[in-house]
Amino acid sequence: MPPPTRHVALLVETSNAYARGLLMGVRSYAEARGGWFMYLGEHSRQETDFSWLEGWRGDGVLARIENPETAAFIARLGLPTVDLSAARLLPELPGVETNDETISRWAVEHFEQRGLRHFAFCGDERFAWSLKRATRFAEHVRARGATTHDYQMVPSGMRSVDRERLAAWLAGLPKPVGVLACYDIAGQEVLEACTLAGLPVPDAVAVMGVDNDELIGNLTSPPLSSIEPDTKQMGSLAAELLDQMMDGRSLEPGLRLIDPTRVVSRQSSEILAVDDPLVAEALRFIRDHSTQSITVADVLGHVGLSRRALDQRFSLTVGRTVHHEITRVRMDRVAVLLSSTDWTLHRIAERLAFRHSEYMGVAFKRHTGKTPGEYRRAVG
Repeated sequence: MPPPTRHVALLVETSNAYARGLLMGVRSYAEARGGWFMYLGEHSRQETDFSWLEGWRGDGVLARIENPETAAFIARLGLPTVDLSAARLLPELPGVETNDETISRWAVEHFEQRGLRHFAFCGDERFAWSLKRATRFAEHVRARGATTHDYQMVPSGMRSVDRERLAAWLAGLPKPVGVLACYDIAGQEVLEACTLAGLPVPDAVAVMGVDNDELIGNLTSPPLSSIEPDTKQMGSLAAELLDQMMDGRSLEPGLRLIDPTRVVSRQSSEILAVDDPLVAEALRFIRDHSTQSITVADVLGHVGLSRRALDQRFSLTVGRTVHHEITRVRMDRVAVLLSSTDWTLHRIAERLAFRHSEYMGVAFKRHTGKTPGEYRRAVG
């Protein structure tokens, strides 16, 4: 017996990569289920004109409820609804969101792994998820005995005078500093302000965004590092929850949090900020030879220290051994090729000078918790 036909409205903006990822997840669920007819209007994050749904007689709604007008419209509809925003303007609804705790922790760890000891956050106070990221980011920075610096973009967007204010804030930060921007558009603004202030990226200011919007990430100068949320999983889960509600099930309110998938490291955060010149030279050697099958002995020969001496200096400056750093950098290269190409495991192993693909696969799972195939499927 085929599943019942459902008419579902999607009040999700089409103007950014995050929201489009959610929509792709919804589509994936709907295609697998069958019988869903979806209604979507083209609009932006703060859209409040829903006249395109006048007279609509539907069964349920998936919505990013980010402003009071959208919340009021949803309340008037009185239909089963799943919220895809952290704003929680209708807290009685079930919701699905990305895990801001994990995003903030990964950002601090990313900067810390590159030797940074100064941290800052650039946020947009219009959005609850930005405020949450600022709070969690500050908590992780404080846990490391450091202090974070906070900047909030003006609600009306970045005009020239505001960009100058952002540039002045960046210029006044201790250097080198790692800046987490609340989303990629803010990351783009930070990079432009760095140019205005004459601050080299990443040598003085390392920058990371959130969402991994490929267009923004690769059009900025330099290309923007970013944390990629699992938007497809979130969209699919939200659609499944809505289906349950349309079947008459009562769901607990509150957010279901989904961890991001990965850190996409680009030039904007590839800094080697360590005071120890021999450790810095060793880190540079490891990165420059990351596509080769280098060993700890190769690194020791390059810097002229014993293993015990270099490991001690590594532990003091970057918090891990030389072997762990080689593994981390090599596995990052595997992850990049898994996510950005359709190469076979054999070809990736050959490109990165692993003895064979089976060995690479075992090492990758030990490092990430996922097989190469699982990781590739997870990042789409």
